[in-house]
Amino acid sequence: MTNLTETELQHLRTCFDIARAAKQRGDTPFGACLVDQNGKVLLEAGNATVTNQDVTAHAESEVVRAASKHYSPDELDKMTLFSSAEPCAMCAGAIAWSGIGRVVYALGSKRVEQLDQPEPHIPTVSGRTIMETAKGAPVVIGPVLEDEAAAVFSD
Repeated sequence: MTNLTETELQHLRTCFDIARAAKQRGDTPFGACLVDQNGKVLLEAGNATVTNQDVTAHAESEVVRAASKHYSPDELDKMTLFSSAEPCAMCAGAIAWSGIGRVVYALGSKRVEQLDQPEPHIPTVSGRTIMETAKGAPVVIGPVLEDEAAAVFSD
């Protein structure tokens, strides 16, 4: 396990709560939050692909979309996006484009595939690879707390 603070671990657990709420709404159980350099949660989102009837309404993309409207690139560079799971290729691309400086995720993509029914049109390149190879790449930490994150799928 990486050296995350108790506050950072709590941010991941907040993502699990957001994911549970998404699941209760009928969406897939994914959650994300954006935290500033002082540890303050600025934005939260759960997956809303079903409720919004929008295949791009993933938790991370929703956070990135809102963040890019409200914060400058310099501010985003100092922020951390926490996610209940490794961002998919689409979300990883959005994160890379946003300039968010750090990403911490719980459940790795391989484990997500084991727990969730795979969609027929999902890119197979890992989100981590996309983020880590982007120009001005964010720091990427994960997987962390995988067993807790996996429990969200079976709750």
